[in-house]
Amino acid sequence: MSMWSNLPFDVLANIFSLLSPDSLARARSACKNWHTCSKTYPTTPSSSWFLAVPIRNQRPCCYAHNPTTDKWHILSLDFLHAHFRPIAPIGSLFLLRLTNSTTLQKLALCNPFTREFRYLPRLNIPRTNPAVGVVILEQNHGGVNKVPSFRVYVVGGMSGALAQGGSTSTYESDVEMYDSHFDTWRVVGSMPVEFAVRLTVWTPNENVCINETLYWVTSARAYSVVGFDFGSNGWMELGVPMAERLEFATLVRWNGALALVGGTCGVGICIWELCEGRVWGLVDKVPVELGLRLGSSGKGNWENVKCVGNDNEDVICLYRDLGSGMVVCRRGIWGWVDGCAYIQGKQVLNCTIRGTLIHPTLAPSFVF
Repeated sequence: MSMWSNLPFDVLANIFSLLSPDSLARARSACKNWHTCSKTYPTTPSSSWFLAVPIRNQRPCCYAHNPTTDKWHILSLDFLHAHFRPIAPIGSLFLLRLTNSTTLQKLALCNPFTREFRYLPRLNIPRTNPAVGVVILEQNHGGVNKVPSFRVYVVGGMSGALAQGGSTSTYESDVEMYDSHFDTWRVVGSMPVEFAVRLTVWTPNENVCINETLYWVTSARAYSVVGFDFGSNGWMELGVPMAERLEFATLVRWNGALALVGGTCGVGICIWELCEGRVWGLVDKVPVELGLRLGSSGKGNWENVKCVGNDNEDVICLYRDLGSGMVVCRRGIWGWVDGCAYIQGKQVLNCTIRGTLIHPTLAPSFVF
C-alpha cells in the first residue's frame, strides 16, 4: 500500500480516470492521499449512465446503469426531502421539479452521486402543467467543479390570472427564462394562445434544443412538434411521419440534428431526421429481434414504450419499466441491456420509471 499511496498525483489521477464512479467512491475512501487526489483531479466517465427514477411514491431512490461494467446500482435520494421528477440533465446534474403539486413554482438542481442539491429561485409566474425547455450555452470540457452555463425556459401552462367575467385560470402566454449567469427569472417574450394550449395539455416535457430552437412533441393523436426560436421569439408547428398511427413518439438529438423516435404496429420502431425544408427522412430502425423483446409480451405493442437521448453522444435508450430491459443505440450500434432485477443479490421490485442519461461525477460543484 505504501507504493500506491506515494504515487504522484498525475499518475494516480490517470488511473482513477479509468474507474467508474462507484469504484472511484471506494478508492477515494482507502487513504487520505487517494481522497485528496480524487478531489483535486475529478474525473468524469466517457459514457453516460442511464438513471431510472421510480414514478410512484416508493422510497426515495433511483437506479443507475453503468454501461462500462453493465451493472445496476441503487442511489438513495433521501436528502431531497420531497418527491421530484427529472426534467433534463445539465452537465452532470439533474434539473428537477416537485411532483407533490401540479403548479410549478420552482425548480431544483441535484447531483445524485454527491448528494448535492439546491433550489433555483421562484418563478415570477406560478403556473400549472407548463412545458420546460433547457438550453446549454457552453460546455465545460475537463473543467474542475464546473457546470455548463444554461438557460431554462418555461412556456404555456395555466395561471391564476383574472379573466373577463370572474376569477378563473387562463392559458399563460408569457415566456419566462432563467439564466444561470444571473441566477434570476425574467419574462422574455410571449406566445400565441393556440401554442400555449398544446404545450399545456399534451406535452410530456421532454425537449430538444437545435441551434436556437427548442422543440417539444405533443402527446395527442395525431402527434405534432412545436418549435420555439428563442433568438427571434418565433413559434412554429411541424407535422410528423405517420402522425395518426404512432403509438409513442419522442424527440431526440441524432447526428447533431432533430430526430423523432416512434413506433407503430406492423412497422416497428423508426427514427426520422428533420432535413432541409422541414421534411422528415427515415434514417434508422430498431432491429426486429430487439423490438420484439421490448414490445409488450413480444407482440410489438409500443404503447408504454418511452425513449430518452443524449445530446453529445448520439445515444438513445428505449424502455418500458425498470425490470423489462432496454434497447440501446450507442453511436449507431444497437444492443440490449437487461432490466434491473437484482442488485448485490437482493431482488428489486419492478416499477414504472422515468429515465434520463447523465455523465456521473463525484466532483463537488460550485453551484451548490
